[in-house]
Amino acid sequence: MRIIKSMEEKYLVPALELVEAVFTVSECAENGKLVRSLVEEIRAKRFYLPELELVMVDEADAVIGYVMFSRFHLDGKYEDELLLLSPVAVKTELQRQHISKELIEYGFAKAKTLGYKAVIVEGNPMNYRNRGFVTSADYGITAHESVGLPAPECLMVRELVPGGLAGIHGQVCYADYECLR
Repeated sequence: MRIIKSMEEKYLVPALELVEAVFTVSECAENGKLVRSLVEEIRAKRFYLPELELVMVDEADAVIGYVMFSRFHLDGKYEDELLLLSPVAVKTELQRQHISKELIEYGFAKAKTLGYKAVIVEGNPMNYRNRGFVTSADYGITAHESVGLPAPECLMVRELVPGGLAGIHGQVCYADYECLR
C-alpha cells in the first residue's frame, strides 16, 4: 500500500536522500547534490509550503516518491498565485509505476484548494505534457537569459483553474536561489 503525505519531520532527511540518489543516478553526483541543496534552500525561504512538499511512502513507511511545489514569482509579482514544481523524484527501481503522476495530481488538487492558479515547471516536455503542461511562452512567461534553457519548450506551465494565467506574464529567473546562481 502506498500513501501520499505532506511533509512531516520524520521524512525531511529521507526525502533529501531520495532526491540526491535519484538525480545522481539519472544525471550525475554533482546534480544530485545541487538538487538536494535546492530542496534545503527552498525549505529555508519564504517560498516554502510544507503542505505542498509531498512524499509517497510504502507499507514500511519508506519514502519512495517526492515532489515539491513552492511559491514562485515573476518579476516580483504573482507569488500568491504561482507555484514552481521542482524537484520530482521517484526511487529509481520504482520508476514508470505512476508514482510521480499520483504525487503531481495530488499536488495540483491540494494547490487549487489553497487558491493557487498555475504551476510552472522546467524540464523535458515529454515528461510533463501528459500532466497538462504547455509551453509557458504561449502565455507570455519566458525564461530569463540566466536560466539557460536548452529550448523554450522546456519551460512549461499548467493552469489549476480555467483562465488562471489571464494577466500573468513575465520572466522566470532563479536569482532568489543561491544554489542555482
